[in-house]
Amino acid sequence: MVKLSVLDLANIGEGFTPADALSNALDLAQHAEAAGYTRFWLAEHHNLAGIASAATAVCICHVAGGTKNIRVGAGGIMLPNHSPMVIAEQFGTLATLFPERIDLGLGRAPGTDQRTWMALRRGPEASESFPQDVLELQALLGPPREDQVIHSIPGEDTNVPLWVLGSSLYGAQLAAMLGLPYAFASHFAPQALMQAIAVYRERFEPSAQLDKPYVMVGCNVIVADTEEEAKRLFTSPQQNVTRMVRGTRGLLPPPIDDIEEFWSPMEKAHASSMLGCSFYGSAETIKGKLDTLIEETNADELMVAAAIWDHKARVRSFELLAGAMNESTTFRFRRPEPVYSGAHENPAIL
Repeated sequence: MVKLSVLDLANIGEGFTPADALSNALDLAQHAEAAGYTRFWLAEHHNLAGIASAATAVCICHVAGGTKNIRVGAGGIMLPNHSPMVIAEQFGTLATLFPERIDLGLGRAPGTDQRTWMALRRGPEASESFPQDVLELQALLGPPREDQVIHSIPGEDTNVPLWVLGSSLYGAQLAAMLGLPYAFASHFAPQALMQAIAVYRERFEPSAQLDKPYVMVGCNVIVADTEEEAKRLFTSPQQNVTRMVRGTRGLLPPPIDDIEEFWSPMEKAHASSMLGCSFYGSAETIKGKLDTLIEETNADELMVAAAIWDHKARVRSFELLAGAMNESTTFRFRRPEPVYSGAHENPAIL
């Protein structure tokens, strides 16, 4: 049974403010909870004018505090930007405030540029210690040991479920080695999807958290009342990605009538490749468009992003998607069980 979840970047649309984006994130989470989605994740990005979720743990607290049952988490925290101790304290606090509802997805890429690394007091070399940092974080969130001298308070023994996020084989190999659930960022980098999840499943070693592989696949999905309207709404992420290609990032633009007038043939090819795991359509057609992805990946869960400029249209999209998928026994809509089966046992040097 495939679960369905929401990835929100707290996009700031043209004509709107960060306050609007954060208010909309909570409103979307409340609608997603009512519609039966499994989890609602926010992502860490820095120095980007169009994204309001830089203080990711704070945003998670905002959303979790305004919902009741849906799991809320990070998709993800870019661990090279932080010390494991700080993240353990942040997410240990969240897990203490919202028991059995917090997820912690971890990424290896800093997710920013060199000047922003300097502002964060970090550097690209921080990525080299990612496996060790994951183990240290896992130990800080697990049960304390007799010889342990450093403690995360709150944090220890909260056993916050960890996920490894990735867009390459590196993350797949690490997730498999540590026995953690794996989320592939195919919503913006689909090229290595099939190879990465094959490697993950082949090399998976059971752990205290997880006894068998668990694959989450990211995708962009936009649903509207008509095929034509969904296609038009999709021009916002198409413009957004094209601006990334041009090096002119900004606020999320409103949809336009003809995307072909916006991009060049070369830009179209590049942006379309990045958006290769994207689907749009009406409620009547969207399930059929997702079936191939589900069958090819055998995903346990789809993590859906939808960069829609108009908030009402975005809420409508997620509600239509839930309704369409709820018609199928392929999807499961209920309050999820945490993705772990016991206390963390991986050691770290503390």
